[in-house]
Amino acid sequence: MRTFILLSTLTHQGMETLAVTPERLFEVNREIEALGGRVVDQWAVLGPYDFLSVIEAPDEAAVAEITMELSSRGSAHFETLTAVEIEDLVEPPETSG
Repeated sequence: MRTFILLSTLTHQGMETLAVTPERLFEVNREIEALGGRVVDQWAVLGPYDFLSVIEAPDEAAVAEITMELSSRGSAHFETLTAVEIEDLVEPPETSG
């Protein structure tokens, strides 16, 4: 599984839904799992985004499908970042021998 960071911003509709049913946040996490991902961590944040979620998914196509499905509902906009482990950047490449 690959790691991705989802930065989400609620739309007006999303804010209204969350005000009435705050448990909707947990329902979305279950939906992410049903779509093949897994929420590892999640925070509400201050600033230009409302939530930061760390998820795992098989690949970029899977996370694109997840965010397209969630975005199609009109409750949030997403920015997706691929996370790379620092160790993967500094390990020497394997040599064939």
